[in-house]
Amino acid sequence: MNEMQFLTWVRGPGLDLAVSIFLLGVVWRLVEIYSLGRKKDLAAPRNVPGASGWHTVFRRSIPPEGMVKRSPVSYIGGYVFHIGLAIIVFLFVPHILFIQSVTGLSWPGLPSQFIDLVTVVTLAAMVVVLVDRINKPVKRYLSTFQDWFTWALTFLPILTGWMAVQHLLLPYTTMLALHILSVELLLVFLPFTKLFHAFTVFGSRWYNGKVNGHKGVPV
Repeated sequence: MNEMQFLTWVRGPGLDLAVSIFLLGVVWRLVEIYSLGRKKDLAAPRNVPGASGWHTVFRRSIPPEGMVKRSPVSYIGGYVFHIGLAIIVFLFVPHILFIQSVTGLSWPGLPSQFIDLVTVVTLAAMVVVLVDRINKPVKRYLSTFQDWFTWALTFLPILTGWMAVQHLLLPYTTMLALHILSVELLLVFLPFTKLFHAFTVFGSRWYNGKVNGHKGVPV
C-alpha cells in the first residue's frame, strides 16, 4: 500500500468504520446511563439561593477558590488545553469544511496563523500537564494505564495535524493520512474510555446540582 492508497483508505472505509463505532458507542453509553433510573425524592424541596443544577454547572466550571494557587499546572494547563482543543476542532477552516460536508452546517473560521499559535500552545500545555503528572508522586500513583492512553489518543491528532500543516518529518500525504488515522482511533476509543466525559460532564454536574439543590445543599 503506497501513501496515496493509505490516504484513500483512511479517508474512506477507515473513516466510515470509525464514525460508525463512535456513533454506536456514544448512543449505547448514553442509553446505558439514562436508563439506570433514579428513585423519586419524596422529601419537600428546600429552596436555597445558589442550590440548583445550573448553579452547579457554573460553579464546577470555574476553579474553587485558592486551588489555582495550590495546583496551577492542573488548572491553568487543563483550561488552556481544553479551550485550545475546542478552537482547533471547531474553528480551523479545513475542519469546518469537513463538518459541512457531513452535516451541511458551517460557520466562520479563524485565520490559520492564529490556529497555528493555538495548536503550539495547546501541545505545550498538554506536555506540561503530563510532566507534572509524572513528577508528582501522588498523581503518578493515582494514574492508570487509561490515563496515559487517553492522553496519547488526544495528543497525537493535534501533533500530527500540526505537523501535516507545517510539512514536517514526513511527506504531506503520509502525515495527513496519519493525522486522519489518529483521529479515527480517538473516535473509536472515546465512547469506552474516560474521554466520554465530553458527553457527560455538564449533564452530570447539572444532575448532581439538581439532586443536592432539592435538599438545599449548594455544590
